[in-house]
Amino acid sequence: MPTFAYEARDSVGVRVAGTLDAASEMAALADLQSRGLSPTKVAERRAPRSRGVGARALANSYRQLGDLLRAGVPLLRSLRLLGRGKSNVRLAATWQSIADAVQDGERLAEAMARYPGVFPDVQVAMVRAGERGGFLEDVFARLAIFIENQAEMRSKVVGNLIYPVILLAVGFGIVIAALIFFVPKFKKFHVKGELPLPTRFLMGVSDILVERWPWLLLGVAVLAVAAWWAWQRPALQRRLRDAELRVPQYGALIRAICVARFTRVLGTLLANGIPMLQAMTIARDAAGHPRLAESVEQATEAVRSGEPLAQPLADSGFFEPDVVEMISVGESANNLPTVLGGVADTLEKRVDRTLGIAVKLMEPALLLFLAAVVLSIFLALVLPMLQLGGQA
Repeated sequence: MPTFAYEARDSVGVRVAGTLDAASEMAALADLQSRGLSPTKVAERRAPRSRGVGARALANSYRQLGDLLRAGVPLLRSLRLLGRGKSNVRLAATWQSIADAVQDGERLAEAMARYPGVFPDVQVAMVRAGERGGFLEDVFARLAIFIENQAEMRSKVVGNLIYPVILLAVGFGIVIAALIFFVPKFKKFHVKGELPLPTRFLMGVSDILVERWPWLLLGVAVLAVAAWWAWQRPALQRRLRDAELRVPQYGALIRAICVARFTRVLGTLLANGIPMLQAMTIARDAAGHPRLAESVEQATEAVRSGEPLAQPLADSGFFEPDVVEMISVGESANNLPTVLGGVADTLEKRVDRTLGIAVKLMEPALLLFLAAVVLSIFLALVLPMLQLGGQA
């Protein structure tokens, strides 16, 4: 329902300002008149288009807000202090707008929900639970830890892949440069006689890069547009996401990353007082894989029917047996949030270890592959000379 900011006069002429929720501007005017107010200005409040901010900056602001509340600083004053921050101007402006909304009588969680690009649904739900339960400062402290864990996981995945990507890009650039600038210089040596197949192939690739590069760029652009168009089709995207799970080793890694994210979110929500069904719905949306989201949806229906959580997760086939067993023990011992956090820690360590091993194996494999490509180019250029020397 839209929110309208209004200015009005009461029965004695005193100016009154605030916000209210109404289906339309006419409904807002009728509501104000029913309160005995004479509106002078009514306008729908639209949240400014928000862009995401860095995870570290958001975690620091949550930790600072929790410390201020724990020290006894009122919420509105704490929000104003965050709004005067200098390290991240965009985030400070967002907190300032939230402070304005809270000052107008809006609840903190609802004000944060107006900025989905900054505050995801998971975080808004935790803040809403903290408001209702009166433990808002604890929620912000846990949010800071939650975001830092996610950022750490993301940085490990990206960091482990940086060197192989750079190595592959540099090697690819060297090969392209050799085909454009080095190989054509050998044409004059190979104008006579029948060339071997590897040499003809190499010369053909070099000719395409040197003489027909506009058509090559056009073809690459067409393929890129076609791939983008195909990726927008949900059915094809679903088949590709399912296919990646069947790739040896890589599928297990993707599954572990998604399950770690799901258990981290679900455990954090449950630890902050979010009811199980609501927490599972939010965690489902944060799972990051359609197959896992379907499994969580089926588990949610089973829990709604009174069944335990572990069994439907086991039936989905997405969760490893050891993970299901830990969840089952957590349900039996009534400490599921703690167990889910432990599962997330275990899976994140497993992912980090797997990525570390893969990167260590990938580096020599890439070096050998690039060396083989360079050697193939060299042999394709030298082979005709060797044949001529043998015939002589």
